Amino acid sequence: MEALLVYAHPEPQSFNAAMRDIAIETLQAQGHKVEVSDLYAMNFDPVAGRDDFTESLNPQVLNLSLEQRHAAAHGTLNAVIAQQLDALQRADLLVLQFPLWWFGMPAILKGWIDRVFLSGVVYGRSAQFERGKLRGKRALVCVTTGAPEASFQTDGINGDMNTLLMPLLRGVLGFTGMTVLPPFIGFGVPYIGPEQRTQMLQAYAHYLQHLDQLTPLPMPKLADHLDIPTGNDRPRAH
Repeated sequence: MEALLVYAHPEPQSFNAAMRDIAIETLQAQGHKVEVSDLYAMNFDPVAGRDDFTESLNPQVLNLSLEQRHAAAHGTLNAVIAQQLDALQRADLLVLQFPLWWFGMPAILKGWIDRVFLSGVVYGRSAQFERGKLRGKRALVCVTTGAPEASFQTDGINGDMNTLLMPLLRGVLGFTGMTVLPPFIGFGVPYIGPEQRTQMLQAYAHYLQHLDQLTPLPMPKLADHLDIPTGNDRPRAH
């Protein structure tokens, strides 16, 4: 198996970095190949725009979806985006590792998705969920929080964690056809002690060693909601 680990934390000595290293070590110990995109170390630009392309389909009006499709078809993607897209397409497993910031992922990771998940290549109007272009791949999210687990329950002050992560789990990973595994959450990291952090790292290693035993998250089926024929996959301007 080939895994792509996309890591989004600015501090090399953070607990997130320790979790990244455990993931690499655990997956490699099972014989898997692991490629890492360390977005902060790469100084990855999260802003999508004309710089994503070496030539423009329409220099007057920027329609990002149309430009993405044109660049992918004609080999005119920005070199960094092309490299990240190749890594995504090679991967059997996508791992997204990040701290929860303002109830979501860091902007640098959202920008990676905006720029790398190309229209026509990763998704399309008739290429969603079970028809998604990334079907056959698995995806998992590893997130750390500052608040304790009790605050992320249905009746907790922050709400249910799966609900908070739904835009990513369903709106990105499931939407593009990937099999989405239950997320691994490291709760309350700044306020637990060394022993608990060690236990958390051990739990994450165990989680990664038993991916085949995890029950994927349920996702909607496009066929149950829309009667959209395959082909003629034209993007809508918005």
